[in-house]
Amino acid sequence: MKTILVTGGLGFIGSHTVVELQNIGFDVVIIDDLSNSNINVLNNISKITGKKPNFHKIDLRNKQKVQEFFKNYTVHGIIHFAAFKAVGESVINPLDYYENNIGSLVHLLQEMRDRKIDNFIFSSSCTVYGQADELPITEKAPIKPAESPYGNTKQIGEEIIKDTCKANGLNAIALRYFNPIGAHDSVKIGELPLGVPQNLIPYVTQTAAGIREQLSVFGNDYDTPDGTAIRDYIHVVDLAKAHISALQRLLNKENKNNFEYFNIGTGTGSSVLEIIKAFEKATTQKLNYKIVERREGDVTSAYADTTIANKELNWKTEKTLEEALKSAWKWQENQK
Repeated sequence: MKTILVTGGLGFIGSHTVVELQNIGFDVVIIDDLSNSNINVLNNISKITGKKPNFHKIDLRNKQKVQEFFKNYTVHGIIHFAAFKAVGESVINPLDYYENNIGSLVHLLQEMRDRKIDNFIFSSSCTVYGQADELPITEKAPIKPAESPYGNTKQIGEEIIKDTCKANGLNAIALRYFNPIGAHDSVKIGELPLGVPQNLIPYVTQTAAGIREQLSVFGNDYDTPDGTAIRDYIHVVDLAKAHISALQRLLNKENKNNFEYFNIGTGTGSSVLEIIKAFEKATTQKLNYKIVERREGDVTSAYADTTIANKELNWKTEKTLEEALKSAWKWQENQK
């Protein structure tokens, strides 16, 4: 039985991926610093899978703590989620993002090099493309100057991994995902940001629940059919399963290059106003929202061409937008 390290494993995407890993028999050890997650998630994972993952509270910026961990554990692969992830916040606090997102990655890769650990999956982002010239976005789209420090950390992260693969023989896959939403069918894990949500769907659900007075729609003057920004919203369980497919590709040595990257989305774009209407229809909840000025760092439109991921990873999305929105609302209701 292989042991997989999941960094940021108590976060939104990480926790769902841990569940999928355990469901197919992997031993999982989690590192999380709990800066944007909750220790209760650990128990909720074990309620779903019947097995509690090993957990270590470590800030990956602390190189000594990282070294101590690897002295005590043998792992067969790493799925690296741990990072700060809010576009708007990164514009305000760029140095925090560079220190955390780049420093943590380097410390992990140094241990992998020194201990000859292979198989690395990087939580990347469609933000690496900036505002793409053509839609849907394929993997051949050029990497443009990042619109935000967050996006830049993902670009730099991929470059660091690519260089490490070339120099040290590491095998790695970067998954460039679009916008994960929703919650596990059990409603035991979901998206629960600490403080004010930075992403659309938790702000939608918290507004519907009365926690937030009003939902701000950032801009209605974009060059889109209804003037609001368009994104590709993927159910988090489908996204988690993409990580399983990528991991098995590496473990089975089916990768064609030692650094690969894939777009992970649904292939369908939805505007902010379309999401609001779809949520109201799926849940019968009315949303109080207002149009406000654009937010710095946001692109106009981004949705994926998933042809390569569908073929190479033998993976495709299974859940609908309506299912994702309904599960997000059930998760929110379950927080009362």
